[in-house]
Amino acid sequence: MTPIPERRPDHLTLALPKGRIMDDAIALLSQAGLPLTRPEASRALRHEFPGVTVLELRNQDVPVYVDLGVADAGIVGKDVLLEAGRPVYEPVDLHFAECRLSLIREIGASGPVARVGTKYPRAARAYLEERGIPAEVVKLSGNIELAALTGLADAVIDLVQTGGTLRANHLEEVDVLFHSSARLIVNRAALKLRRERLRPLIARLRELTAPADSGLT
Repeated sequence: MTPIPERRPDHLTLALPKGRIMDDAIALLSQAGLPLTRPEASRALRHEFPGVTVLELRNQDVPVYVDLGVADAGIVGKDVLLEAGRPVYEPVDLHFAECRLSLIREIGASGPVARVGTKYPRAARAYLEERGIPAEVVKLSGNIELAALTGLADAVIDLVQTGGTLRANHLEEVDVLFHSSARLIVNRAALKLRRERLRPLIARLRELTAPADSGLT
C-alpha cells in the first residue's frame, strides 16, 4: 500500500463532494476564513489554494478519504456519513443541503413490506430490524422510486427534499428514518496534528451556522 505523503502541520487537505454541496461548502468555508474560490470548470480533481488543498470527490468517497487520513477534513451529508459507518469526528451541523431519508410507497398501498429498494442498505436494514420487519433489502442506484412503481419492491427508502418527485409519481412518505444535512467531518488524528488550523475553523463554522436568536422569551 502506498504510504500517505507527509504534509506540513499548517496545511489542510479538504475532501468535498462534487456538485451543489461543493459550491455551498466553498462559500461557507470562505466565510470561515479559508482562502477558497469555486474552481473553474475543468477535469482537475485536486485544487490548490494558499495553505489548502481541495479534493473533489464523489459523495460516498468523502468519509473514506477523511477516515483514512488522505484528507484532514471534509463536508458530506449526514445520510452518506451514516451509510459509510466511518469513525470520523463530526463537530458541526452546517445546516444546508437539508433533506430526509424516508420510507416511500405508492399512495394507497397496503399489505406487508417484503422487499425494499434503496441506495442506503445499511440504514434500511437498521430501520427494518428495529421495527421487526423481515424484509429483503435490494441495493439500487438511479431513480429509486421506480422500484415501487414497477413492483420490484413493496417500498423504497430514499432521500426526500421537496416531495415533488413523489407527488408526480403517485407516491407518499410513510415514515421518516432521519433528517439529514451537510456536516463537517474531521480525521481524529488530524484534529491533534493540525489543531491550530482545525480548531479555529470548527469554532468559526459553529458561529456561522448557529441558529439565529429570535429574541422571543
